[in-house]
Amino acid sequence: MAEGKGSLLHVPPRRPRHSTGALATPARTVIAILAAVAILLAGTGTAQAEPTPAELEQQIDEMWNQLEPTIEQYNQVHTQLKENQAKAAALQQQLQPLQAQVDAAMGKIGEIAARQYKVGRVTTMQVLLSGATPTDMLDQLAMVNAIARNEHAQIAGVAAARDKLAGDKQTLDGLIAQQTVQDADLAAKKTQIEAKVAELQKLRQQAYGSSGATGTLKPVACPVDYLGGAGGTAAKKACELIGKPYVWGATGPKSYDCSGLTLAAWAAAGVTLRHYTKWQWEDAKAVARADLRPGDLVFFYSDLHHVGLYVGGGWMVHAPTSGDYVRMAKLDGRPIAGYRRPG
Repeated sequence: MAEGKGSLLHVPPRRPRHSTGALATPARTVIAILAAVAILLAGTGTAQAEPTPAELEQQIDEMWNQLEPTIEQYNQVHTQLKENQAKAAALQQQLQPLQAQVDAAMGKIGEIAARQYKVGRVTTMQVLLSGATPTDMLDQLAMVNAIARNEHAQIAGVAAARDKLAGDKQTLDGLIAQQTVQDADLAAKKTQIEAKVAELQKLRQQAYGSSGATGTLKPVACPVDYLGGAGGTAAKKACELIGKPYVWGATGPKSYDCSGLTLAAWAAAGVTLRHYTKWQWEDAKAVARADLRPGDLVFFYSDLHHVGLYVGGGWMVHAPTSGDYVRMAKLDGRPIAGYRRPG
């Protein structure tokens, strides 16, 4: 063993090549294979598969569920703002004649006060010169004072009404100022919303073609179950609107959003609904799923940001999302929050 070990120590070690020439054949082979794989992947695009229509539909639903609450909030604030502006204008019209009455009454009081002063001095002089009794003078002055008190009472009533209306208008003006800021903030988001809507439309075109429609808008007879009365009329109207495009904030006649569609359908039945999903929830009474009948409203999601109109047989008509159209859809498989019946 000692000799063998000693002989190994005398063998000169191999030195690595420092030549600038080609690398060893195995190394060249590995690099060539890796390069070929990279080129193949880049050329074929198999590194990332194209999303399926179902996956795109899920993306659209997720994006829209973020957008629709903002749209409904805009509907609420903008409607309230317009209503309060109209109220403020009406109060202003009521204030103008009241102020005129106050001014006119104040003028009369001034005249009475001057007359009282003059009558008082004349009566005193008459008492001294003509022998009129003090009782006559006091009676005349009392009558003038009574007239003045009556005029003062009248103006006090008018002034109180004026002051109340002025106070109401001041409160309303403050609310309008606040809502104007909110309305402007939501309007500023319009550009962002429209950009998102454009993205949704592109996704739909990729998944379903340039029409943006998904399947058949009316796969069965609509309404499925027809009943008379206001609900039946509303259901029939909703069915007639199938095919109209979705446009947020729209109440017809060319386009609709979800609460705009239900508003228009029930308007045909002579029932007024407000253009906001939560208001429509408040304005209608609760019904059980087992008691649903055509015309009933079906609300979705915990914040009630979407609504459809039941047409029987487990089907509803609704305005789904931007880029889509008023269409029929099954209730099952959706996050239902509850059912309500207007009227």
